[in-house]
Amino acid sequence: MNLHQFKFVQEAVRRNLNLTETAKALYTSQPGVSKAILELEEELGVDIFSRHGKRLRRVTEPGLQVLKSIEIIMREVNNLKRIGEEYSKQDAGKFSIATTHTQARYVLPAPVAQLRRQFPQVQVSLHQGNPEQVARMLLDETADLGLATESLAEFEDLVTLPCYEWQHVLVVPAQHPLATVERPSLEQLAQEPLISYHPSFTGRTRIDKAFAARRLQPDIVLEAIDSDVIKTYVRLGMGVGIVAEMAVRDDPPGGDLVARPLGHVFGFNTARIAFKRGAFLRNYVYAFAELLSDRLNRNLLQRALSGEASDYDL
Repeated sequence: MNLHQFKFVQEAVRRNLNLTETAKALYTSQPGVSKAILELEEELGVDIFSRHGKRLRRVTEPGLQVLKSIEIIMREVNNLKRIGEEYSKQDAGKFSIATTHTQARYVLPAPVAQLRRQFPQVQVSLHQGNPEQVARMLLDETADLGLATESLAEFEDLVTLPCYEWQHVLVVPAQHPLATVERPSLEQLAQEPLISYHPSFTGRTRIDKAFAARRLQPDIVLEAIDSDVIKTYVRLGMGVGIVAEMAVRDDPPGGDLVARPLGHVFGFNTARIAFKRGAFLRNYVYAFAELLSDRLNRNLLQRALSGEASDYDL
């Protein structure tokens, strides 16, 4: 058996057992993929996949166990590569970060810039998506580090730690009646046309749950994933906006929009940093985590990755 066979099996599962797509992804031929998988099955003495003719139909019960072992082997192979790169190029490499639009736009610019000053030979790659996509990018090893508010803690193969807390804020035109209200109520918000995030982004589920708990039906007239887009439509008079507080921190005082905190009605959200369980992290990944939060440090991350800790109080 060899690593090529393991890669073919792993990629076939990722490609929903489509061997044509598997071959394209691995830049090889479909017959070559089929042959390698069959040879591995013969050597193991079990069928990893059940078949209908030449097509793979499903993963067998012993195949599920084989896949778990392959996952561990390939993870350790990647760790070996990273260890080699770490010690041959201590301060250089490619650092891939998976995150949501809000984090990429409002939270990451300063720490990314600081990281580049500390490690000028590190190439940073940002991958944006919804929280579930962020998790998948970590699991597929497309990204080294993930940052999002929702979903990350739900994946058992990810190690996650709270990074910082934030709240939603109301944004209204300066002349709007709610601009003079310091603590808007849920009932007042329910009477307004609302512009906020898509349900899978930036704490939107917390907003929906708060209205549902009070048996209020919010009038959501527009959903978006971009805070700047939400603010644009607020300026056009389509409604009042609910955005993450990070999206208004740099707005100049006395501008055309007024922000009011909403933590008292929606509570507070926790942004979490995440890594694939068992991953080997290079020096600059630890440094970046420390730039994101003064509560994160190398020792804490190493303990979390080894299974000794998974959470701490903010």
